[in-house]
Amino acid sequence: MTELRCSLLVIGGGPGGYICASRAARLGVDTILVEGRRVGGTCLNVGCIPSKALIHAAELYHDAVRQAGEGMQGISVSAPSLDFGQTQDWKQGVVDRLCSGVDGLLEKSGVKTLTGWARFRDGKTVEVEGETGPVIVRAENIVIATGSRPVELPGLPFGGRILDSTGALALEEPPKRLAVIGAGYIGLELGTAFAKLGSEVTMIEAADAILPQYDEKLTRRVRRQLDALGIALKLETKVTGWDELDGKLTLESGETSDTLEADRVLVTVGRQPAVDGLGLGELSLRRQGEFVEIDDRCQTSMRGVYAIGDVTPGLMLAHRAMAQGEIVADVVAGEPNAWDRACVPAVCFTDPEIVSVGLLPSEAEGARVSEFSFRANGRALTLDRAEGFVRLVARESDHVILGVQAVGPGVSELVSGFALAIEAGLRAEDVAGTIHAHPTLSEAFQESALAVASMANHG
Repeated sequence: MTELRCSLLVIGGGPGGYICASRAARLGVDTILVEGRRVGGTCLNVGCIPSKALIHAAELYHDAVRQAGEGMQGISVSAPSLDFGQTQDWKQGVVDRLCSGVDGLLEKSGVKTLTGWARFRDGKTVEVEGETGPVIVRAENIVIATGSRPVELPGLPFGGRILDSTGALALEEPPKRLAVIGAGYIGLELGTAFAKLGSEVTMIEAADAILPQYDEKLTRRVRRQLDALGIALKLETKVTGWDELDGKLTLESGETSDTLEADRVLVTVGRQPAVDGLGLGELSLRRQGEFVEIDDRCQTSMRGVYAIGDVTPGLMLAHRAMAQGEIVADVVAGEPNAWDRACVPAVCFTDPEIVSVGLLPSEAEGARVSEFSFRANGRALTLDRAEGFVRLVARESDHVILGVQAVGPGVSELVSGFALAIEAGLRAEDVAGTIHAHPTLSEAFQESALAVASMANHG
């Protein structure tokens, strides 16, 4: 059996894992990365990137359909057609280019890569089962970066007509009738995209609202767009059965039962740490349920064993995993670093987009809250997408910015500026006193800050 030794072994080649490995190697740490499939992880291969590509293509097609109908801004076209195979090829091309970039980064950084599935023997030893047989890796430090996997519902195992997000992104054609179970961000993003591609979409949510982590003012515009797209929304409804042969879901809402026919069923009820088969039972790790507990340096309860990303408690977001990967690389290389971030931005690529950084108004008692509507923003009006607003949450005593939320066109591109304001401890006066280019959507951020500092110019 082949045996390798290294200073750092990273298990998992997703955003957190490959960032950790490449950074550590460039800092002079002898590093090995183990990945069972393709580098890039869920986000790059079957998650964030392909889903956003599909969302973009769906938006283009939806606009073409509108232009062929009532027209848009005086533009009319003949009836558009959809070659979904070409759409999928383009989407996969985006993924392939990014994966090749990650491969190149790892090679350039000097990271040794093993393809296979890792299992702990002890806190310093891992056995990797690959195509050419098992390999033993002995490492001074090990990082668990295996990500997460979709949660299955009882009675609806993935397979056949039952899809997880990966299966939905791999469909050869948009289904005629698509049922989406779960109205969180993944369900809403994909459900909206398929509706724009021509599917008849029904969304089923057990809670009494979509995106329950956000307040109704943020989600109201998304609800309105679901209606405009003809998406049926069934809230406070549970799925209690599935007939694969007939393609029928059994639904319960209060005392009422009903059935729903569907060609495909997309289940998006959450994700859980992907640690099956990893052999964590061989280690003495403190856990929070299925998650691995870590400190501010991402170290577990065992010295030399670290964990980052979706296997740890917190937001399951690629950029959080990347930030944690940087920390571990620095710590292992002997550089000072620890988690001291004030906020982690969150983005929902719904229609319209929703972003949130820092505290919501309900989480900041006594705070000053201001909003500026995109209906008074020149750029939003020229885009013909004036639904939404930017909201600023500031401490009453000194106007330090505690949180920023926005809903509207392209607000995902504004969110890093919102996060920077919070990380830097800026006051509303700092943002209000910064000249924002005109005409841009970012002016709404300045206007919301002006409303706190003095008065909005266009409010």
